[in-house]
Amino acid sequence: MKHTLTCVECPMGCEIEVTTENGVPVSVTGNTCPRGKLYAESEVVCPRRVLTTTVRTADGRMLPVKTSEPVKKAELFSLMRKINVCHPTAPVKIGEVLVKNISEGADLVAADNLS
Repeated sequence: MKHTLTCVECPMGCEIEVTTENGVPVSVTGNTCPRGKLYAESEVVCPRRVLTTTVRTADGRMLPVKTSEPVKKAELFSLMRKINVCHPTAPVKIGEVLVKNISEGADLVAADNLS
């Protein structure tokens, strides 16, 4: 099976074609850098994204948060259910872990300071 992707790993935006057999990449063409090959292989097997959102703090303010590592795209909605019950109390420092190991080693961390 052939998959055509636009790479987002660098500003070049290469059009990459990945050929898979039984769900396994066997050929990658069109990438101009090694990051494009890795991105394309990952994207057709198990796409991952850094999840960014906001949580409501205990006092009602909104705090931007994100996962510390990319997580499986298929898990985004289930992760949002876990995130929606998180209500941190100020003060919070950028990078502070709010939920440890929310998904396969990725933590939910604060993306801003809140005093």
